Amino acid sequence: MDKDIEVLDTNNDNFEVLDFSDNKEESNDSLSIIEYYGENLSKKEYITNPAIGRDQEIKEMILALISPDKGALLVGKPGIGKTAIVEGLGYLIQRGNVPEALKGWDVIKINITSLLGSSTKDGNTDSRLELLLQELKNREKTILFIDEVHLLVGKTGNTNIDFANMLKPYLDRGTIKMIGATTTEEYESYILRDRAFLRRFQKIEIIEADPETVVKILMGTYPKFEKKLGVKLAYTDFQKEMIFRFLVDMTSEYKRVYEIASRYPDICLTVLANAFSYAVFENSNEVRIKHIYKAVCNARNIYPDALRKEIEKFKITFKELLEEENVNLNEK
Repeated sequence: MDKDIEVLDTNNDNFEVLDFSDNKEESNDSLSIIEYYGENLSKKEYITNPAIGRDQEIKEMILALISPDKGALLVGKPGIGKTAIVEGLGYLIQRGNVPEALKGWDVIKINITSLLGSSTKDGNTDSRLELLLQELKNREKTILFIDEVHLLVGKTGNTNIDFANMLKPYLDRGTIKMIGATTTEEYESYILRDRAFLRRFQKIEIIEADPETVVKILMGTYPKFEKKLGVKLAYTDFQKEMIFRFLVDMTSEYKRVYEIASRYPDICLTVLANAFSYAVFENSNEVRIKHIYKAVCNARNIYPDALRKEIEKFKITFKELLEEENVNLNEK
């Protein structure tokens, strides 16, 4: 295999040529698949706990990982926080709040869609996947996390490579620990077909967070938005909690467009993030009630009739703040 592959070097605006020759010793020296396609969740900067209210799921995941021959497979509807749960494990490892068996381990999230997508175009899928496995085999205390793990079952992409089968020997020997995540639909459509692959994982069912937990998630997440965007959310903690409870209620299950809308907590986080975006757009250094109002008025995936009622409810619930700040209710 003599072809070179060009990838964008994110440290500058130039392209760097990565060598995928058959000389694996040279390839390993010049390329780290983990560096280019991975993120170390154990060394990521966390402003707050990313997995609020998910202690039981994290415990089940840890129990699966410390067993001699199992990985963890997170299965649940889209938008319910499966990746956040794995980040929660990285957060705990970073702080040493895990059993001795997992202390000092790295949780490496691989962008498998990017890896496979670019590989199938240049014909180097086999080489990249083998390099990934070789690199993981030579590392110590490493847990591989792959979202959309169903992509690895059967033929990978448009190639004849079955990455799931390539992984099986490593999983059997315990040289690689693995966490996979997928949706309920993809699990039933793809993963259930491969019983041998499935036997190597402990299935962990992830259910949608309840409203009280989502309020706590919002209270714990907004500081991350503040730091990332440099904009503060105004008001007291009591007022913030009132706002968050409103967002949770307005996005409850029967107000969402069926099978299109996201779920808790993502659907609430999207509305809150949009409020921050409106503040940034107006060059404001604070998120005020008018920005929350605009985000509510422009919320998507809520039935139109339900949204109209929620907008009127918002005007009543936050009447004092709206009047105090002289908010133009016709500006949406």
